[in-house]
Amino acid sequence: MKKLIVLLSFLMLAAPCVVTAQGIVHPPLGQSVRSADGTFAITLVSKKQQYSYAVADTATLDRDIRSPKSVNIHPNGRKYYVNSLEGARTVVYEAGTNKKLAVINHNFTEADSALWSKPSGLFEFTHYTEHLNTFYGKPVESAFSHGGRYLWVPYYRRSYDINAQDPSAVAIIDTQTDKIIRLMETGPLPKMIAVSPDNKYVAITHWGNNTVGIIEIKSNAPTDWHYVSCVTVGYKLKLDFSLEEPVDRDVNSGFCLRGTAFTPDNRYLLVGCMGGSGGIAVIDVAQASYLGTVHGMMSNLRHLVIRNGYLYLSINKHGYVQRASLSAFLEAVGKMENKRGEFKEWVNCKVGAGARTIDITPNGRYLVAACNFSSCLTVVDAHAMAVIATIPADSYPVGLDISKDGRFVYTTSQGRSGGGGNCVDIFQMEY
Repeated sequence: MKKLIVLLSFLMLAAPCVVTAQGIVHPPLGQSVRSADGTFAITLVSKKQQYSYAVADTATLDRDIRSPKSVNIHPNGRKYYVNSLEGARTVVYEAGTNKKLAVINHNFTEADSALWSKPSGLFEFTHYTEHLNTFYGKPVESAFSHGGRYLWVPYYRRSYDINAQDPSAVAIIDTQTDKIIRLMETGPLPKMIAVSPDNKYVAITHWGNNTVGIIEIKSNAPTDWHYVSCVTVGYKLKLDFSLEEPVDRDVNSGFCLRGTAFTPDNRYLLVGCMGGSGGIAVIDVAQASYLGTVHGMMSNLRHLVIRNGYLYLSINKHGYVQRASLSAFLEAVGKMENKRGEFKEWVNCKVGAGARTIDITPNGRYLVAACNFSSCLTVVDAHAMAVIATIPADSYPVGLDISKDGRFVYTTSQGRSGGGGNCVDIFQMEY
């Protein structure tokens, strides 16, 4: 109760908003916050939601928004893609007007067999043997390749795999038609996905068993794309859960591999360990080999961003963002012994409980963090590493992307049992 009172007091000071008896936040359109020096302002200008069916909210109601996990703005800035996790669909909107352009359903039968690539031999089904490709998938994160031509969307699990312990899958969407043109297998419980800066590789991080799949995509022909390796971080988790009773796989997953980023020179893949002993696992891309894990940052690391020579981290449990020189961090990588390194040269900024996805404006000046437990967005001066603005967001924000012109922030509020979420908030920034 004390924590709830503190949260409500903070939100009322930040800006007026609707707060339910359960502490769930639903900010109204037009809500705005300005920095103390007046140089920055952020305003909630639009939303897509499925938590209110009231007549007053029909303009924002969208029944395809069901526990949205992530949002990705197309590189050309003309449309954006929202992954509705529990809705098993990706919803496509026109940027600016927010007009719905397409709904991509992730539901497959044997009739879709032509979409599947040839099995790589890297992922083995050990619990299920029949109708493996008949399922619906829960879309998690996504990433664009080939200049935005394709959008890669991994599935949390295949619908029949209640404990996400057998191979899942990734869909490749042609953004010119907004249709799925290819399906590929993945390891269990994939969450994060990243494309190398040179567009030669896709990395899919498997939260479910401490592995990372590496796909070669050098060709412009989707039929040529293929796995080159599945790299194990530390040890491969043995999965032998019930086939009838669900378990909490958000915690029973070894190192809980999450944030994933290629270095600008394409040499390394950095993978955050949200669980276990923490740290950042380092993979040599060319050799497809695990080099070791660097420790020294805070625990419960969730998201990684590399920008303008810096490595930024979001720390979920403690509610911080950390920044370090990328070159200094990579020096620590070169000094690892017995697959372990230490690096403690971090600059810290408290942003709010449950710091999840982070992104940085194109000019590198501002960092925006989706703070899940605090039900807010926090804006940080990325140079000074100091908070300049905090604005309420629909509970509970998790995904986030900034438009290529730096004017808009799109967020997704995934929701939980008991309320909240089921919303996409769109904020406009002025600076």
